[in-house]
Amino acid sequence: MSLAERIKSNPRLKQLVYRLMVSENAPGCRLWVRLFINPFVHQVSRKAIIRQYARLDVGPWNQLTIGKKAVIEDYCCVNNMVGDVAIGENALLGLSNTVIGPVSIGKNTILAQNIVLSGLNHGYADPDIPIKDQKETTAQIIVEEDCWIGANSVVVAGVTIGKHSIVAGGSVVTKNVPPYTIVGGNPAKVLKQFNPLTKNWEKP
Repeated sequence: MSLAERIKSNPRLKQLVYRLMVSENAPGCRLWVRLFINPFVHQVSRKAIIRQYARLDVGPWNQLTIGKKAVIEDYCCVNNMVGDVAIGENALLGLSNTVIGPVSIGKNTILAQNIVLSGLNHGYADPDIPIKDQKETTAQIIVEEDCWIGANSVVVAGVTIGKHSIVAGGSVVTKNVPPYTIVGGNPAKVLKQFNPLTKNWEKP
């Protein structure tokens, strides 16, 4: 049994290790983890650009991959604490985006400003327990390559957005989006789809 498996199989040991790595009152991992463990675990291209005021709340127990020429703008928050985060080559995360894993963003995809992609949900079933203390659930968000998500949009856990699709600004995406489709609204609905026969974007 590996060291990681031993830690995971022993609840008390797991809790101790977690406390050593994660501050109770601060986001992300402790400084020693960020300096001496994360750089050797995560796959961040040297050709990626992470702006000075972007925040990476990442732990070594889940993956973080950032492809070459990807850009993470100022005031973004990328969090892999509860699920893997993969950001493809040449992807752009605009100002003030929040990405909470598990999330996969394909290459050449554009996220405008103030967008939330969260693969995390909090439990709420027991009204006698604070919501923040109830069990969390996760479901992966997949944004395939060459998509464009407009400003102030929200993509909820478990949604897949197909290749070369567009989400209009201010939308809340609660269902899967087929490839080559434009959606918009709250909840987002199909507005147009690309017709390969006519080579036009047409209303359904």
